[in-house]
Order: sequence, then structure tokens, then C-alpha cells
Amino acid sequence: MTRTIGQHELSQIFQSAAARIRERHAVLSELDSASGDGDHGATMLRIADQLGGALPPGESAEPKAILHDAGWRILSVDGGASSSLYGTFFLGMAEAPECACPLDCPAMAAAFEAGLAGVSKQTRARPGDKTLMDALVPAIASLRAGADTGKSVGEAMQDAAEAARAGAESTSALTARFGRAKFLGEKTRGHQDPGALSMALLFEGFSIALTNKKETQ
Repeated sequence: MTRTIGQHELSQIFQSAAARIRERHAVLSELDSASGDGDHGATMLRIADQLGGALPPGESAEPKAILHDAGWRILSVDGGASSSLYGTFFLGMAEAPECACPLDCPAMAAAFEAGLAGVSKQTRARPGDKTLMDALVPAIASLRAGADTGKSVGEAMQDAAEAARAGAESTSALTARFGRAKFLGEKTRGHQDPGALSMALLFEGFSIALTNKKETQ
């Protein structure tokens, strides 16, 4: 599996994440219709377009510049909290001191941790609140654990994707505490949080690109 990430690999994981979101955008909107206004899938499609276009073919840039560009592109999307949080996530990654080419597993983990730190400043939500944090926090903890135990970037990202998926699935048993969904209280139980699922899809896309393994629907 991949042991370092450079410009080529970043381009691949962006394209793969965008593709994974496009595959499942209808499910995201369906979930959002149970507790929100049903447009999360459409918002994530616009975010996917910006993510997929962060590094045009034939252009050259360092990871820091690529991640910075991705963050600002996503922030430009008219998508409320989703575009703000995702944009902040990529901008935070770009600000990590370790974000230099090529990125090995410890450097990648540090960059993702910097992204999480940025998101944590944007929202008061934490795991257990039925938001994207239920997928993001365990994914990054898993990525760090993989780095600390000597796993390759590909292996650690695969573990992170599995942790994100488990975190997203766990939100079915939770009651929403943020956003429009919080006003529905107990009625939000039994449905996965769309934000958590979209974050899980992002990590699945990253993993697919780095391991060449196709996820099931």
C-alpha cells in the first residue's frame, strides 16, 4: 500500500472522494429530509465539484497549496454549515507545519489533526451530538493510531475509513443536538446523520484511492 502522498496521490484521493459523494448524494438528501430541509446531498455535490477541481490536470503544486486551494474552493460553495466546516477542515490541514511533500503517515496524521482542530473551533459539536464529528473524530484518532504503529498511509487510511463508517452508523441511535434537526428531538433517532455519512464517504473515497479497494454501497 501507499507509504507516502505527493501531488499525484492528493489529486487521486480528491477525485475518488468526489466520486464517492456523487455516488451517494441521493441517500444524503434522503437522510436530510428526515431531519432537515433535504438539500444536504445537493450541497455535497457542489462541494465534490470543488474538491475534484482543486488540482487541474497538468498543474503542479505542493500539498500545502493544494489543500489551501481546496479549502477556499469549498468555502465558496453556498452550502451553509457544511461548506464552512469542510472548507475549514482542508484549510486547517494546509496550515499544519508537517504539510510538505511527500507526506508520510505521521505527517498525514498531523495534517488531519490540524484540520480537526480547525473544525473544532468552528463548532461546539462533539462526538455524541449526531453531527459529522461522530465520523471525523474517530477517523482521525484511527489515522493517528496507524501512524504511531508504523502503518503505511494506505493502511492507516483504510482503518480511518472504517472508523468513520462505524461512527456514522452509530448516529442512528443518537438524538440530534445541533442544527435544524435538534428541534425534532427523539424523532431524529433511527436515522443516520447525513453530515456524519458524508464525512464517512469522504474518508472512504480517500481509502479507495490509496488501496484500490472499491467500497460496497
